[in-house]
Amino acid sequence: MAEKIEHIGKREIAWSYIGTAFMIGAGVLLLPFILHKMPQETVGIWNIFQTITALVALLDFGFRPSFARNISYIFSGVTRLQRDGVAHADAGAAVDYGLLKGTLVAMRRFYRWMAIAVFVLLATAGTAYFYYILSKYSGDRTDAMIAWLLLIAINCYNLYTLYYDALLTGKGYIRQSQQINIFGQAVYVSLAIGLIYAGFGLTAIVASQFVSTVIRRVLTYRVFFTSELKARLAAVEPQEPKAVLSAITPNAVKIGLTQLGGFCVNKSAVLIGSAFLTLEEVACYGITMQVMDILARCATVFYQSYLPKLAQCRAENDLTGLRRYYLLCTGSLIAVYMAGGAAWLLLGNWALDLIHSQTHFVPAMMLCVMLLISTLEHNHAVSAGFIMADNKIPFFIPSLVSGAATILLLLVFLSPLQMGIWGLILAPGIAQLAYQNWKWPSVVIKELWGK
Repeated sequence: MAEKIEHIGKREIAWSYIGTAFMIGAGVLLLPFILHKMPQETVGIWNIFQTITALVALLDFGFRPSFARNISYIFSGVTRLQRDGVAHADAGAAVDYGLLKGTLVAMRRFYRWMAIAVFVLLATAGTAYFYYILSKYSGDRTDAMIAWLLLIAINCYNLYTLYYDALLTGKGYIRQSQQINIFGQAVYVSLAIGLIYAGFGLTAIVASQFVSTVIRRVLTYRVFFTSELKARLAAVEPQEPKAVLSAITPNAVKIGLTQLGGFCVNKSAVLIGSAFLTLEEVACYGITMQVMDILARCATVFYQSYLPKLAQCRAENDLTGLRRYYLLCTGSLIAVYMAGGAAWLLLGNWALDLIHSQTHFVPAMMLCVMLLISTLEHNHAVSAGFIMADNKIPFFIPSLVSGAATILLLLVFLSPLQMGIWGLILAPGIAQLAYQNWKWPSVVIKELWGK
């Protein structure tokens, strides 16, 4: 039987919700131990670690989603990859295994060099920045430095094997991907709790993440590379990897620039804020943003699950399918934000008091504004994903402009105006509302419904 994109139906969506719920539940289970056992300064360092990890992910520069999308095209039957747009294929067309093999070779080569670049960056500039942060830290600096070295190792390994995620996503292995993530997250949480109680501090969290990542990568390889697929790949010569990269690179770079702008909008506040605010204030804002990220993941489950189908619909020019998926994705996003936001406002700080947390969420008014900003942000991100499924990236320049505007506003709000946490919240919200929040939803609605 020929390899094709896996069917994505109710069972796969159910597994997506189960996986997301488990990962949230695991995070909720671990968070009290971190907040209870670690002082607020250490929580601030942990949030900086999270932001640095997100910054390192930018060095992928848009290739992972580009590779995943093109893997979906290949399994949909396309015989050539294009720099712009999609080479349409008939439903049921055979898979070009020579093209697939060439793409796999290109992915491995690309991520090998990216991992080397990450090591050099973190070992030099990253370590200098971390020494500066430690100058304001009164906790266990030895533990913090060990954790930093482990963070360098995990980021290099994660980037080197990042194409594994693209393979599962592109092939439509939604259920298997969620099952692997559930198991990896269970290992991470159980190991982290044990090490935290053994007194390892920040090292406990980072070491547990490393073990979990290795386990997930091993399982991912075994799921994707079935005996049938290995046999088919062994029987063909790969298409020239350079040609594959030549076709993928232009839009991948545009996605990378878009992600860079997105990082400046959504993550730069912690890095810039740590230079102007206390670590306690950074911890308060950072822990709120971590929970916001969890809520956003819940809200985009439908969208993330259907990404391979969006690419397939584009390859087969299925406008009806795209309309259906757009309504599902945006409707579920808004519903989850409304329900989750209401529960958070009512029960958030009460739950932290219950576990005697040394860190709390931002005040209710700030949280309401953050919820609105996040909803608008992810709504336009979903719309951008529908545009990107057609292998077109018109939003990279606006994203960079929004990122630059966010950084400029952060510097103004934090230094001359001294707005504190309000500055961290309003800077990205204002930058995005000016254009991106309304532009991309309007483009998609006009394309799908002609309005």
